[in-house]
Amino acid sequence: MAKQKIKRKDLIKKPDEFLTFTERAINYIRDRSKYFEYAGMVIAAAAVVYLGATTYLNYVNKQGQGAYNAAYADTMAEKPDLGKTVALFEKVTDDYGLSKVSRLVSPQVGYLKYREKKYDEAVACYETYMKKLPHKSPYRSLSQLAIAAVYEEKGEPDRAIKILNDLKSHPDNVFMEETLLSLARVYRLSKQDDKAKEIYKEFIDRFKTSPFLPMAKAYLDQYAS
Repeated sequence: MAKQKIKRKDLIKKPDEFLTFTERAINYIRDRSKYFEYAGMVIAAAAVVYLGATTYLNYVNKQGQGAYNAAYADTMAEKPDLGKTVALFEKVTDDYGLSKVSRLVSPQVGYLKYREKKYDEAVACYETYMKKLPHKSPYRSLSQLAIAAVYEEKGEPDRAIKILNDLKSHPDNVFMEETLLSLARVYRLSKQDDKAKEIYKEFIDRFKTSPFLPMAKAYLDQYAS
């Protein structure tokens, strides 16, 4: 049986089977024009909201930075009123909590609480700051150093030593020099001379170009004499 030949006019009678992708897209948009008009309005509205939010955040950042600068300047006074300065920093968080600089308030208040000898409140401030930091942020190590210093000043050397030994075990600690010197100092002040000597020796071996090298050698020499 001979195969029936398909004529061109027969193909034209079946346009749905031979529409191009572009033609299909045009028809789809035309048939749903109201939907696309609405979608365009949504996109336009989203753009307006985004621009408005950006403008507002820029304003908040500027105002927050100004308030933070005023509080920080107060700490530079010869005899700062620590209670007043804490209130100024807390105002940054209360009034401009969305500003970028508000994230720096906790460690500043922590330092002021430390100077006021409110050690537990100081630790709480540093811990609050740490919770907001990325896991690998170098400021985590710096915050832990600060907490160790608070415990040292509070008269709890064992807690300071635990924190510093934990920091010492982290190879990515960018404040390793400060960590070792702090650990050696706490050991020395708590009369653990053998451990202090060990840490000073480690410091001298690891940081041969450190500006703190003469100090570490001087303390080590005291044990030798």
